[in-house]
Amino acid sequence: MLDVVVIGAGQAGLAAAYHLVRLGLDPERDVVVLDSNEGPGGAWRHRWPSLTLGAAHGIHDLPGLPIGPPDPTEPASEAVARYYGTYEEAFGLPVHRPVTVSAVRSETDDPGAPLVITGTEGPLAAPRTWRTRTIISATGTWTRPYWPHFPGRDRFRGRQLHTHDFWSVEEFRGQHVVVVGGGASAVQFLLPLAEVATTTWATRRPPVFAARDFDREWGIDVERRVRERTAAGLPTLSVVGATGLPLTPEYQQGIDDGVLVSRGMFTRLTEHGVAFPDPEAPDGETEVRADTILWATGFRPAVDHLSPLRLREHGGAIATDGVHVPRDGRVFLAGYGAGASTIGATRSGRAAAVAAARAVRGSDGPPARSDGRPAPATADVSAGTPVVR
Repeated sequence: MLDVVVIGAGQAGLAAAYHLVRLGLDPERDVVVLDSNEGPGGAWRHRWPSLTLGAAHGIHDLPGLPIGPPDPTEPASEAVARYYGTYEEAFGLPVHRPVTVSAVRSETDDPGAPLVITGTEGPLAAPRTWRTRTIISATGTWTRPYWPHFPGRDRFRGRQLHTHDFWSVEEFRGQHVVVVGGGASAVQFLLPLAEVATTTWATRRPPVFAARDFDREWGIDVERRVRERTAAGLPTLSVVGATGLPLTPEYQQGIDDGVLVSRGMFTRLTEHGVAFPDPEAPDGETEVRADTILWATGFRPAVDHLSPLRLREHGGAIATDGVHVPRDGRVFLAGYGAGASTIGATRSGRAAAVAAARAVRGSDGPPARSDGRPAPATADVSAGTPVVR
C-alpha cells in the first residue's frame, strides 16, 4: 500500500514528487511516480526540433535545481529532457517508466477506500496494479490532441496533421499550408513555414496580440480566469484564450509581412482545400486550395484514466478547488486548468504534494516518515545547487 502515486513526470509531476520527498514520504515505499514516456522530459521530449529554447514560450525552473542560462539555439526537447533527467537523479525521485495507466478505481464503495491503479509497465507492457491511499494526476494534455469537427474533413485529399504530429517545416517545402488555430503553436508554425511554403491562417476569432508585460500580475490574471472555469466544472481554457499572444518584435514583423494575418474561419473542407465565406462570390464562398491542413487547435486534459471514479460535472469537465477534487478527497490534480501552463505547473505540483501529504498523514504540518524518523526541513535548496548546463 502506497501513500501517494503521482501519475505523470512532466513539470507538475516532478514538482509534486520533489515536495512529497521533502515532506518526508519515502521514495518507493510511500510514493512512486508513473510516467508513460520512454525517458525524461515529459511532453517536451516530443516537440519538434526547430522549437528551440529561444522560441519556446517559457521553460520554468523546477524547485531546488535551476535550469540555468539557456542556449537559445538548442532544441527545447533536448534541453528539457536532459534537465528533467538530471533532476530526477539529483533528488532520487522514484520514477517508473514506461508505465501506461489505463484506469484508477476505488477498491470499494467506501469513499476512504484505497485506490487501485491498473496499467502496464516496461517495454513488454506487462500488466501491473498499484494500491494507494491517494493519487496526484499530473498527466497534462499532450496525449489528448483536439481535432474540431468540420464538414468535409473526411473528403480532403491532402494531408492533415495536428500539432502533436508536427516535426519539421521541410516536410512542407513548396506546398500551400492552411494553419488552423489562434494560439502560440499556430504562430510558431506560421513564421518558419512562410520561409519554405505559402500559408493561410484560419482562426475563429481575430488573433489578439497583447502589447503588455508578461509579468507576475499577468500570471495571476491568467490563473484567475482559467480557475473560474475549472471551479465550475467547465472545459479548461488555454492561456492564450485568456490573455492573448505577446506582441514580440518577431510577431510584429510577421504581421507586417502579412503572414500573421488571419483570414477568419472556413466553413467546410473540400477535396482540394477549404471554403471560406465570401458574400461577393456566386456561391457565397471561395475555395482556397491546400496541400496540407495543420490543425494547431490545442489539447484537452488527459484524464480518461480517472473515468471509473466519475468525477466529471454536468459541464463536461472535472471541477476543482485549487488542486482538490471536491467529488473525491483521494484525488488531486496538478498541471490541470490554471496549472496546465508553464506558469502554474510547478506551483500546482507543490500544492498537490502538500494536500496529498496532509490527507495521508492527517496533519496540517509536515508528515512524519513512515519509519518514525522526523521529516527533513522543507526550505528550498536551490542555493548552492549546481546549475544544469
